[in-house]
Amino acid sequence: MVDLNNFSTFPTLAIGILVSALRNDGHQVRVICPLSHDVPAREREWAETTLDHVKRRIHLSTAPGFRVLRDSLRDLRTNWNEKPHPTVLREVGRAIAEGGDIILLSAYLQHFESVREIGLMAQAAGVPVLLGGPMFNVSGVAEAWRAIPGIVAVVGAEAEHDISAMVDAVCEGRDLLNFAGVVLPDGRSSRKAPPLRQLDRSPVPDFTDFPWDRYPVRIVPMMTGRGCQWDKCLFCSDVVSVSGRTFRTRSIDSVLLEMQEQSRRHDTTSFLFLDLKLNSYPDMIRGIAERVQSYVQGAEWIGSVHVDTRKDNGLSRADLRAAVAGGMRRISFGLETGSQRLLDLMRKGSSVERNSEFIRHAHEAGLSVRCTMFKGFPGETTEDMVQTAEFLEAHAPYLDRVRFNEFSLLEDTPIYDEIVQHSGDGPFSIRQLRHRKGRAEYINREGGNIAYRRAKARALRSVYEINRRPLRMGARQFDGLM
Repeated sequence: MVDLNNFSTFPTLAIGILVSALRNDGHQVRVICPLSHDVPAREREWAETTLDHVKRRIHLSTAPGFRVLRDSLRDLRTNWNEKPHPTVLREVGRAIAEGGDIILLSAYLQHFESVREIGLMAQAAGVPVLLGGPMFNVSGVAEAWRAIPGIVAVVGAEAEHDISAMVDAVCEGRDLLNFAGVVLPDGRSSRKAPPLRQLDRSPVPDFTDFPWDRYPVRIVPMMTGRGCQWDKCLFCSDVVSVSGRTFRTRSIDSVLLEMQEQSRRHDTTSFLFLDLKLNSYPDMIRGIAERVQSYVQGAEWIGSVHVDTRKDNGLSRADLRAAVAGGMRRISFGLETGSQRLLDLMRKGSSVERNSEFIRHAHEAGLSVRCTMFKGFPGETTEDMVQTAEFLEAHAPYLDRVRFNEFSLLEDTPIYDEIVQHSGDGPFSIRQLRHRKGRAEYINREGGNIAYRRAKARALRSVYEINRRPLRMGARQFDGLM
């Protein structure tokens, strides 16, 4: 199994789940983790420098005369980042030479070139390759990847209960269309895979193959549930991914027992929850906070939430204080914008007032607060950007990190379908549909006026001033995560 998702501070959860499922059924599995072979791992966030600020200004520039240069620089950076790493190819080649029945690849959409090179190597050696990843349930994406040489099938499914039988089927030459969520190289496909239920039956992930000695802090990734209780944001691709469709939760006992077991296996008390929102089921975040210390003494943990407008969303001032008392150290959420009008257009299900209250209460409770935002959502105006800049300026003392991005038009999201259908009717026009990457490249003619650019510059100054500071002391072991 080749793990192309090379993280600097924790193992890959999907790999751990599948390895565990395979070994439980008696398969012998070798995991190739790039970090084990000195391949530099991807860093997510850090205390920023002036150079980082300049790069962000260039990346998010909306100056009309600068667009061509900006896009060229983006393309250069993307092409460089997506080049296959020679060490990874070398180690895969060695593994093929040593013998094996099948190669399993877990890939994100930036890994196309790496998958293609591995597929060619495997094809030359007569070794089949089974490819899976979080976005291969999107039909356009699977269609763009299915013909890579050496690939016997693309799998868009939560496959932990079927992976062992699928491996046997490949090795024995049996029909893979008997499994849900499979697309073959010739374009034939099986039925769509339904969301996986009964999550408590999934195996405890096996992370023993990862280079624990190379992580600065031993952090175990986990999920308490899959999908999102809200499930309505127009722009969100997470909820159309393999594991994001519909909300399903594990039992609190199952989660706590897994934490206890992983703590024992890897001699750690640090955990990262990768749930889309840890408060989809409010009693989950409360249950972890109340009970985890009796399972893992000294446990510390972080996660992402959705600051929605439910009467009880699990994020009251008392809930946040209890979370800190139970070991929570960082919390992340999608702020997106400081404009209520724009939040409503996005169908975000949140309010500026409640976001403000949450940030202040979380900071007061002792949490390191991180948020994500983006500019360029269809319909965004100068006034929306002014309100975003003002919100950031007012809340800068309470935020530890802000991830401020360009709006992405991601395949199968509601806003994607709408924009692609009406391209050219307004300020948005589609340049190219990139099914290989599950997105559309577009031109947005909004945001080019001087007043918008000045407001955006104000917002980005606040982002830089926030991001250049160190994290709160109690959360520094989780620096670079989320």
